[in-house]
Amino acid sequence: MTDDLARLDRIRIHRPSFEVADVSLRLPRGSVVGLVGPNGAGKTTIIRALLGLVALDGGTAEVLGHPAGAPEARVRTGVVLDRPTAAPEWRVASIGRRLAPFYAGWDEARFVDLLDRLHVPRERRVGDLSRGQGVKLALATALAQHPRLLVLDEPSSGLDPASRREIVDVIREFMVSPENATLFSTHITTDLDDLADDLVVVVDGRIAHQGTLPDTRDEFAVARGAGPVPRSGLIGPQTSGAQWSGLIRAADTADFGADVVIDSASLDDIVIHLAAANERTPA
Repeated sequence: MTDDLARLDRIRIHRPSFEVADVSLRLPRGSVVGLVGPNGAGKTTIIRALLGLVALDGGTAEVLGHPAGAPEARVRTGVVLDRPTAAPEWRVASIGRRLAPFYAGWDEARFVDLLDRLHVPRERRVGDLSRGQGVKLALATALAQHPRLLVLDEPSSGLDPASRREIVDVIREFMVSPENATLFSTHITTDLDDLADDLVVVVDGRIAHQGTLPDTRDEFAVARGAGPVPRSGLIGPQTSGAQWSGLIRAADTADFGADVVIDSASLDDIVIHLAAANERTPA
């Protein structure tokens, strides 16, 4: 039995204005994988490939031992988008009754408990919910199915810190089971700080970096200085007036002089500079 609940193997997706090229991704059981990158980098397209919602021009996508999108994979995959997928006119309290016939494992008690914990009013119609309430409804709906794989596409964008923390806490509970796995796509990298095991950075439809979160933090640092930008050793250098900054390999710290400031790299630093280094010039 494989340790991977899902995997993408060298997938390619060609569109007139965009391309995902040779992306490979593993979601081992018991792991939270953070998928990060600039807006428009291809994160949502990669997720759609994993869910079987977009045709591949090459490579393979597999979930729970089945081709992505197969019914056997869908019923064990919980999906949380940045907005509710339920019809706007539905009342929140009626969603379980409407969805239960499609999910043999639907747990109404779990659904109601999550709604109450996340402060989603059950008497309201879906279309009358705030954005944050809509995302929490989507999370409650996904987890009431008792999925093995949880896929989240920018769920915390625009939410206040308290709501983001509630979402992260519920994901952490889901991950108590070593048989589960989560793919968490976000541009709010602080949501991944105490949650993710692995990090995948996507830029222009390609993977610019992937590794464990601790190893990624240890691998990089940020160098800052003034004057001429060093010709080598900097990844994605950026300038502001006479000041420059860039990502460096932590192992290369000794290559820079005493007038260069070396700081730990945040996840935001890593994403920003890797994006600058890997963006392709339009033809």
